[in-house]
Amino acid sequence: MLVLVGCMLGWAEAGLAQGGSMLGFFPGHVSSQLSLEKQFSDELQTADMDQWMKRLSALPHPLGSPYDKQNILFLDSLFRTWGYQTHIDTYYVLFPTPRLRRLEMVSPTRYQAVLMEKVIPSDPYTAQTALQLPPYNAYSADGNVTAEVVFVNYGIPDDYTQLEKMGISVKGKIVLAKYGRSWRGIKPKLAYEHGAIGCLIYSDPRDDGYTAGDTYPQGPYKNPYAVQRGSVMDMPVYPGDPLTPGRGATREAQRLTRGEAKTLIPIPVLPISYHDAQPLLAALKGPVAPPSWRGALPLTYHLGPGPTRVHLQLAFDWKLTPAYDLTATLPGSPYPDQWVLRGNHADAWVNGAADPVSGLVAEMSEAKSLAGLYRKGWRPKRTIVYCVWDGEEPALLGSTEWVEDHAAVLKQKAVAYINSDMNGRGYLYAGGSHTLEKFFSQVAAEVKDPEKGISVSRRQREADALQGHRPMEDFRLDALGSGSDYSPFLQHLGIASLNLSFGGEDGGGEYHTMYDDYLFFTQFKDPGFAYEKALAEVAGRSVMRLADADILPFDFTHLSRTVRRYTDEVRQLADDTRRLARLENHWIADSVYHHTSDPKEVFVAPAAPKPVPYFDFSTLDNALSALSRSASDYHHAIQALEVAPDTNLVRRINGAVYQSERQLLTEKGLPGRPWYRHLIYAPGLYTGYGVKTLPGIREAIEQGDYQNVNLQISQVSQALTNLSQFIDGLCPSKTQAGF
Repeated sequence: MLVLVGCMLGWAEAGLAQGGSMLGFFPGHVSSQLSLEKQFSDELQTADMDQWMKRLSALPHPLGSPYDKQNILFLDSLFRTWGYQTHIDTYYVLFPTPRLRRLEMVSPTRYQAVLMEKVIPSDPYTAQTALQLPPYNAYSADGNVTAEVVFVNYGIPDDYTQLEKMGISVKGKIVLAKYGRSWRGIKPKLAYEHGAIGCLIYSDPRDDGYTAGDTYPQGPYKNPYAVQRGSVMDMPVYPGDPLTPGRGATREAQRLTRGEAKTLIPIPVLPISYHDAQPLLAALKGPVAPPSWRGALPLTYHLGPGPTRVHLQLAFDWKLTPAYDLTATLPGSPYPDQWVLRGNHADAWVNGAADPVSGLVAEMSEAKSLAGLYRKGWRPKRTIVYCVWDGEEPALLGSTEWVEDHAAVLKQKAVAYINSDMNGRGYLYAGGSHTLEKFFSQVAAEVKDPEKGISVSRRQREADALQGHRPMEDFRLDALGSGSDYSPFLQHLGIASLNLSFGGEDGGGEYHTMYDDYLFFTQFKDPGFAYEKALAEVAGRSVMRLADADILPFDFTHLSRTVRRYTDEVRQLADDTRRLARLENHWIADSVYHHTSDPKEVFVAPAAPKPVPYFDFSTLDNALSALSRSASDYHHAIQALEVAPDTNLVRRINGAVYQSERQLLTEKGLPGRPWYRHLIYAPGLYTGYGVKTLPGIREAIEQGDYQNVNLQISQVSQALTNLSQFIDGLCPSKTQAGF
């Protein structure tokens, strides 16, 4: 079976290498494009990336720090040296930093939390304590609270449902949650909604610590004192500066007050190490935690509440901080007003060798190599814009403010945006717009995995096959939620986007800790920078093909197929919800019947679940059928056009096809969060980074907002119909085109 799978995957990739078709390129241009890409790859130098990483991560450089600005100026000088036209935009964003952090257990015994990571003598970067931001959660509220503790597992919706069934309330309590299973900002959000007055978050060693492997400095996992910093702003409502939603945070921008901002967490939140979490958990009593909730600390996990009681006091300096966004432009012709954008952020919580410098040095290597080709006479058909964002870590600040500030021109000119962030050894991860899936699959088939010697695409698909997934002919893109700088491009403006990285064999315990430095990276993440070069190859080739394609390589067959799969999922969700409601009603009726025989027994029947109506998916099915026909017609028209080019028709398609993703937006935005306008992909309200596909429909069902489901189905159906009509308008009929 494995031999058969390997043969299938090999056959799927053989065509291009043997001179087959390349999406978007006329047959006579394929070999020259591949030759150009080989020159590009040959010029990528791991020594450059090593040197730049050492320079960029030499000191802590969070948003607003002196070294953060120095890095932006250093990168600007590199781009200008290479021949790019550069510009730095400055935005003024709300970024709180800690003035006071205090956590102590006051009963049943006393314990003063350390709240600091330990310096590692063999790692001199960890001794830069005077320049480091200490462990904290940005956008936590100020607070001074004392209360009993309740252990809430990962602090996700299902955990609160289980606590409720066990009769445990967090109202007036301080919750203790584990990192994982959702984005960190969801944990205090849910805690507040359930009445908690404070939230503590720690990494349990079962998830990230000695259970996973050796801890730093011996290995790549969290040691007992390591703490994950990070933002807890409610970014599923909107990212970016909390005081200027929907508009760039320029110096003159009109701002909300902090009290008016909808994304600021109302309770104090603090991340702690598992060293500091252990005494709190050890003192807890109450019911023993369910087996799936128990971590790897040497204690019995109880839920509480109490007798563990803690005092949590936090105070922050709430200030406007300048964020510097760098753009570097390589002009294109004959389509100078079509922009291919490529970005990565520069700011870090501490030294940030992995996050974000690993992705940034790959981007810089791409830019240098392309500049070398430019000096030798190569001219891209479209303008290439390299972007370096500031303030990503707190809340996608730099990219969001830049996109909001430049929204009008981006709507007209942006062809696609390609993002990266952190990178390491392992498998290719790629998420993005499914209009780019077929195009990207061909790119991934051309880049070799530095360890396995097969394409990065084939390695990923073989891994999928080993896990029981059906081998795909093409590389499958994941849907994008949030968590990095693609979000404002894709989900606010409808610009087709990709997010790229390698990983899975590089640990991860350094994430947002002070141990994320050059020594850690070169020892554990990617020794030799082989996967740094692989990322530069994948992203750089993607940039080149989008910039140089004879016909922009958008394809709608994969989108049509993928949205149909999402539709089947939400239809199944509705059926499962309806079935579960019926079972609960039967259980309640049976409980009432068995308790009515004894009139002296006090019995309060649970509230019956809301009945789940049947939803009308017919308009969505019809829209999908129309989209499938339009996608197929366009695919065949482009195939014919690549063989027999029509200059006027090619220019017409190139001037319009990249607007296709905009057809999937709603001007009103998603329910309760109008900043997010994409009807196919969005971060979940209670998953954070995790994506919700067909989010309006899916979340209406999940939240029991049944009267809104058909409205959301109608909106998606109309958007897909609009897209079908848009695709039909790109090409005249085959007769008109002379096919």
